[in-house]
Amino acid sequence: MKALIVIDYTVDFVVGKLPCGQPAIDIEQRIAELTAQFAGQGDFTVMAVDLHREQDELHPEHRLFPPHNIEGTDGRDLYGRLKDVYEANRERIYWMDKTRYSAFCGTDLELQLRMRDIQELHLVGVCTDICVLHTAVDAYNKGFRIVIHADAVASFNEQGHDWALTHFERTLGAAIYRDGQRITV
Repeated sequence: MKALIVIDYTVDFVVGKLPCGQPAIDIEQRIAELTAQFAGQGDFTVMAVDLHREQDELHPEHRLFPPHNIEGTDGRDLYGRLKDVYEANRERIYWMDKTRYSAFCGTDLELQLRMRDIQELHLVGVCTDICVLHTAVDAYNKGFRIVIHADAVASFNEQGHDWALTHFERTLGAAIYRDGQRITV
């Protein structure tokens, strides 16, 4: 069994308060396609979405990044075509708020995956070298097989993005795909 985890593909992370910019815009179509494909096939599909509260000075990111993905703001909306895919498949997609980089930290993600006997995780979203990376490391440590769709991850840091793709493959043993074909990075 497999699952798709879409990580932080929101307005704030694409074009808003903490934007990846053009690299994130460029993956919009592929993220929407993969989400529609997984949800349409009945595969477990997760929206793992960063959640912050206004003026939360106790959150560790408070000192690292400007306020972003604030509860109740448009910045937390899914970006572009992904929002439409989500709306069309809402009953088949599991929405999960997260408050740390990893989609596993402080959430019921592992429980949801284990209940469904899922063993392979497909990861897409932003940022490749932050939230996607931390989610992949936790997935590896929990014994899941990992698939990274290189054409559906992006970062505001090109060097970090490239390093993370190499790390996924060579250190975590992840399979890397582009346009549906396995590649070597």
